[in-house]
Amino acid sequence: MAKSKNIGEDFHSNDSGVTGQYKNWFLDYASYVILERAVPAIEDGLKPVQRRILHAMKEMDDGRFNKVANIIGQSMQYHPHGDASIGEALVNMGQKDLLIETQGNWGDVRTGDEAAASRYIEARLSKFALEVAFNAKTTEWQLSYDGRKNEPVTLPMKFPLLLAQGAEGIAVGLATKILPHNFCELCESAIKYLRNKRFDLYPDFQTGGMIDITNYNDGSRGGKIRVRVHIEELDKKTLLIKDVPYGVTTSQLIDSIIKANDQGKIKIKKVTDNTAAEVELQVDLAPGISPDITIDALYAFTDCEISISPNACVIADQKPQFLGAKDLLKASVDHTQELLKRELEIKLKELQDKWHYTSLEKIFFEEKIYKELEKKHETWDKVLDAIAKAFEPFRKQLKRDITREDIIKLTEKPVRRIYKLDIDELNDQIKALEAEIKQVKHDLNNLVDFTVAYYENLLKKYGKGRERKTEIKLFEAIQAKQVAIANTKLYVNRAEGFIGTGLKKDEFVADCSDLDDIIAFTKSGKMKVVKVADKTFIGKDILHVAVFQKNDERTTYNMIYVDGKSGISFAKRFNVTGITRDKEYDLTKGEEKSKVHYFSVNPNGEAEVVKIILSPNCSARIKEFDFYFETLEIKNRGSIGNQVTKYPIKNVKFKEAGKATLSGRKLWFDGQFGRLNTEEKGQFLGSFEGDDRLLVIYDDGNYELTDTELTQRFESEKIKLIEKFNPEKIVTAVYLDKEKLQYNIKRFKIETTTLHNKFFFIKEGEGNELREVTTDEEPILIVQSGRGQQVRRAKFKVVKVAEVMGWKAVGNKLVDYTKSIEMEWEKKKGDNNQPELFE
Repeated sequence: MAKSKNIGEDFHSNDSGVTGQYKNWFLDYASYVILERAVPAIEDGLKPVQRRILHAMKEMDDGRFNKVANIIGQSMQYHPHGDASIGEALVNMGQKDLLIETQGNWGDVRTGDEAAASRYIEARLSKFALEVAFNAKTTEWQLSYDGRKNEPVTLPMKFPLLLAQGAEGIAVGLATKILPHNFCELCESAIKYLRNKRFDLYPDFQTGGMIDITNYNDGSRGGKIRVRVHIEELDKKTLLIKDVPYGVTTSQLIDSIIKANDQGKIKIKKVTDNTAAEVELQVDLAPGISPDITIDALYAFTDCEISISPNACVIADQKPQFLGAKDLLKASVDHTQELLKRELEIKLKELQDKWHYTSLEKIFFEEKIYKELEKKHETWDKVLDAIAKAFEPFRKQLKRDITREDIIKLTEKPVRRIYKLDIDELNDQIKALEAEIKQVKHDLNNLVDFTVAYYENLLKKYGKGRERKTEIKLFEAIQAKQVAIANTKLYVNRAEGFIGTGLKKDEFVADCSDLDDIIAFTKSGKMKVVKVADKTFIGKDILHVAVFQKNDERTTYNMIYVDGKSGISFAKRFNVTGITRDKEYDLTKGEEKSKVHYFSVNPNGEAEVVKIILSPNCSARIKEFDFYFETLEIKNRGSIGNQVTKYPIKNVKFKEAGKATLSGRKLWFDGQFGRLNTEEKGQFLGSFEGDDRLLVIYDDGNYELTDTELTQRFESEKIKLIEKFNPEKIVTAVYLDKEKLQYNIKRFKIETTTLHNKFFFIKEGEGNELREVTTDEEPILIVQSGRGQQVRRAKFKVVKVAEVMGWKAVGNKLVDYTKSIEMEWEKKKGDNNQPELFE
């Protein structure tokens, strides 16, 4: 009887073979997907499907549009993966509006609308594509997948197409993401590279918007850009979104806004898509919601701002390589220069061959060698030999030897009566060929200049209308907590020691957002900062709960506590700026049975007076006395504090409110971002108390009073003056009256008090604009007109020229309008930059 075989042994005996097969198959598949499907080649910037489409379109090209369905059919002779992938790639290239001219409904990358069916839309190669992408003489060919036709290994691309179009693909264990760049900037950078000059490359998107390229890292792995839409404030209740981020459609953007609203991060009434020729999404705000905060919130919580991480991977030397944008451009320019050199060399060879044959033809007829054809020779070979012998005296006039093929070609030319005009025409042709040969040799000897001229020609012919669409801008950091809408309510159970949004039967504390941190203090002298949650235990006998503001150096906590070990009471004042969330901090000396007698929160460092009542059984002579917190310095939270008394305290009562011990808040205006700040960035505006206001004057002739809220946004490029508002100051303004072609001057005080409303204070009229403005007490205006030797300078003491009027007054005429006129305020004494003045 045969012995049975163990199945497990059989499986394990073949395991290495199966593993090996799977390993080989996987590597083959991965290599195929990387090389033949997902990653573009560095030489022409194309994936195989794109290259085959363009080759098929070149074969079909007769200058007229072709149905996309026909192009797909033609491309299937070269691409073995079906019509769907070809159609999708073709539409994608057509929407980029560079290599392919389109006709019909090709969809819209901004709205996400798809193209019509392939039988309804048409395409042809653009003139640009025909110029930069095709040349059969410099193309390397290979057999198509079925061996029936030849297809290009790569197209002879003489342009950095990969950077212009961008590319995206996912392979096996590998991905590529190359962002599109600006056509004109690519040409200009190519010229700079050829001239050994420094150049920079940054992305540019068809969809417009703004980008922050701080961390672009040349498009290499590890880099990142931030992309934002332009948001305009139509009025205090309405915002307009004017574009979409790269890779985001209007529908996706609207969905992200609605989602943020549903989550309570923003508050809006509705979003309306008004997109037509240009993108426009209208966002209607809920009543009482700040448009400035909402703009920040849209950037923080929706797709109005996205981050994109480039990952430039290309196929070079039949393997994937990770390169930066500059390296890709350099490789493309070097490749273009080599292609141009090969084209010139081919052209030179063709011209030299043509010169050789034309010279032969001239000698053939001019020296009547053609008459050898009329002589009787035994054979045709004898005729050819006789012609070759007749050319012997003229061989030195030629630049290469005469071949048998040359002679045969001459004999095939029809012989007729030869006139002098025919010889002259041949001489002219030879001269023209010699001039061309000379030019081609010059171009070969000056290849860099020739390549520069090539890019300059591309820029001149195709650069119009391809200017940068995406604005490069530095983005300010938006703190999500600061702009999040209060979308929930916070409650506290003081006795049990719980806080949270779910304790709706307990004491209400404040409105907050689900991104906020909450700070809490207990009777035992413990402090804790926790995230907003449904229910969180802090500790029994909670004294104070509030929304925590990180790095808040103004809110000051005043506290009196008794040390549990010594019985001595201490008083302290402290700030809480930075903490570790969920960590419990002890504000006392840390002894057991320590407890807080008195605790207060002061937003501007106020220092109150309290009455301290000692225990009636203690031995102290004075059992009641006042304590002044202003005698204490503000220290860190870990300080012990100053001793108040060694006797036991019965009670501490508030007696008298104190004044703020902190100076006003110092503010700066950062013109780069149009923001107020306390980090000393930009123009110093001054020290501000609670009710102080800002005066902002714009170049369109409006002024506005605002508060000092740090979340508000200003259009810094339109601001003529921003400063701390003083109602006693006189504003002096010079503006253009376009109708009368004159400059007017007026002086006035700000009489309005309404905040965040703009008031138009110059004469109304088309073209009128504010030229100069100041709030100096006695300003002197310098006016310069004329050019060259005709320059005239004058200065005006404004207080003598114009009286103080109402803010709606037109003002007085200053000078007539001329294009060459220049104005500035005289610098104050002691300023070394003060110009020389002439009365």
